[in-house]
Amino acid sequence: MPDLNPVVYHGRIPKEAKLLRVVRTLMSGTNPADAVIALTDVYTGTNDFTTAQDAKTKMNNWAGGTANFFPHVALHDFEAWLLPYWDRILQLAKHRQAAPGAPETINHTNPPSRIIEEVFKRGGCRDNYSKERDAKRILSGQDLAPSINSCPELKAFVNRILGLCGGQLI
Repeated sequence: MPDLNPVVYHGRIPKEAKLLRVVRTLMSGTNPADAVIALTDVYTGTNDFTTAQDAKTKMNNWAGGTANFFPHVALHDFEAWLLPYWDRILQLAKHRQAAPGAPETINHTNPPSRIIEEVFKRGGCRDNYSKERDAKRILSGQDLAPSINSCPELKAFVNRILGLCGGQLI
């Protein structure tokens, strides 16, 4: 079984020459990675990316077309992958509200993270939404299939991992 070795960036993904340096460093040295999978949000709080394809193209270009570098995105942000668990979100937020629609069709003007933040603010939950705390609570005990089946970018990301591991694709 291959090792997955996540490198977490607190903030946005490195870009341009810095991403190339990071990828080259990960794929060299005493314990080089066989592949590097980059994951970013399309919505980064900047205007760096306009679409999922734009983000993947730019990351690929920044990485210099490095073989075994695979860029992936959450469209528009990670929270899109939480929206299929809307009932659980409402339960935690102590609020009632209609679901916002197809997870990956929500855009920069009102990204999924802001939708979830608003539900928590309007709800009876004593705390505001926290990605670190609440994403884990939302997904705890959940099957990922609903999110994978309603979010093509998540499905592509999961299939990339499964494919590199020699597993059966979803």
